[in-house]
Amino acid sequence: MRGNSSYLLGDLATYIDAELKGDPQCEIVGIAGLPEARKGQISFLSDSLYESDLTDTQASAVILEPQYADQVSNALISSNPYLGFAKVSQLFENRPMPGSGIHSSAIIADSAQIHESVSVGPHAVIADGVMIGEGVELGAGSCIGVGSCIGKGSRIAANVTIHHRVVIGEDVIIHSGAVIGADGFGFAHDGEQWVKIAQLGGVQIGNRVEIGANTTVDRGALADTIIGEGVKIDNQVMVAHNVKIGAHTAIAACVGISGSTEIGRNCTLAGGVGLVGHIKLADRVHVTGMTMVTKSIDQAGSYSSGTAMMPTGLWRKNSVRIKHLDELSKRIRELEKQLKDLKSN
Repeated sequence: MRGNSSYLLGDLATYIDAELKGDPQCEIVGIAGLPEARKGQISFLSDSLYESDLTDTQASAVILEPQYADQVSNALISSNPYLGFAKVSQLFENRPMPGSGIHSSAIIADSAQIHESVSVGPHAVIADGVMIGEGVELGAGSCIGVGSCIGKGSRIAANVTIHHRVVIGEDVIIHSGAVIGADGFGFAHDGEQWVKIAQLGGVQIGNRVEIGANTTVDRGALADTIIGEGVKIDNQVMVAHNVKIGAHTAIAACVGISGSTEIGRNCTLAGGVGLVGHIKLADRVHVTGMTMVTKSIDQAGSYSSGTAMMPTGLWRKNSVRIKHLDELSKRIRELEKQLKDLKSN
């Protein structure tokens, strides 16, 4: 279905498995947010905070939940409008397609095995023993290290660096500036200086993983760093050596994951989360923004730390009071003891 310039609303209803309200012949030529949408475009409502935008939207149709359907003429009614929006957005993908074949400026080792359908951009470098599967796109200036493998249908954007002995699955997307398989931060101190520990492992990335711009995934010290199937990693994330991330976990920007940490399946780490090394997170753990995780979490659920925003003056007062918490706790225990003694007399 993808690739058309326009779609009938009835066909879109079938495509996203939604209930149709209104004209099935309504022509949809694009997608936009409720305030920006114009005639011929479809929009969506997935958060009640934006319900007021339904009144003024000029969208020809809206994807929404049943309770809002009476407010528009044409609707695709779904229990998960955001998922419906995601599916429809793919139909209007406008990413420029890469040039076919291998650019004349690319440098490719004789021992590299490259499927005939692969697209290789200008000034890309492919080292000895590399294997690249069917339909892979390799962007300009990207480098693929010795013995690495890239599965079919994967897209490596411009200026990505993939070091030696990295295995990338099928339909993986890696955005510009990402570095996969750099040395982990491993050093031993001899009393005067740091001695480097050779990073002998590799990186394994499962199918349908997406890795954001300027994210780093370090190689393992001995065993491999492992990114499971369907994992989504945002921009500017640090994944240290020997980390293991379970399938379908999502990690937002600026998260830092220390070495040998294991994260379960279907977890979410919000922006700015930090994890110390050598801990484990169970499946379906959700960590809110700016939380510092200092020990293992063995139960599914939502976890938070840190202090929420407040006016600076109040924050300064509270910061001072935090220093006295231990003293206050001791005083309260003493008062409780005195109260207990009084009651017993």
